[in-house]
Amino acid sequence: MEHGQAEAVLHPHAIISQLKKNGVTHVVWLPDSETNFMYQQLMEDPALELIPVAREGETMAIAAGLWVGGKRPVALIQNTGIFESGDSIRGLGLDVNQPLVMLVGYRGWDRHGVSRDSAAKFTEHIIHAWGINYYLVETDEDASRISLAVEEAERTSKPVAVLVGTEFGA
Repeated sequence: MEHGQAEAVLHPHAIISQLKKNGVTHVVWLPDSETNFMYQQLMEDPALELIPVAREGETMAIAAGLWVGGKRPVALIQNTGIFESGDSIRGLGLDVNQPLVMLVGYRGWDRHGVSRDSAAKFTEHIIHAWGINYYLVETDEDASRISLAVEEAERTSKPVAVLVGTEFGA
């Protein structure tokens, strides 16, 4: 980083604002320590209903039920949750043509290619293998890519991932 240049950061309000802009009604999610700031803001926002789960694999079934009921959910999981959710993503996302946006915490990913965690190494390979398109969000300026993901999910009736490649700022 050059002298005087501020580090780019992603704030929860940038994500939440995009969700509300796109008519998202529910966030189905297994809270974790990396997204604690977002959790607190979601709990205080009456426009979005937070649905906590015990395991990430449950997010797909709950999101499918909400979608069938006429709601517009997103699933918020960590990349390790994609590994655990594989059969649910296949059966409840891809096979039933659910237009689901999955916000995926990209644990271990580093834009400079220095992976601190094997989860990062496999994430994109698995998403590619399933034929799921994705967008990378690292800063507040990138948050508008969530709108692209929502539009694509609706247009294709398929899941689309948004990889969140940074931890949230306060």
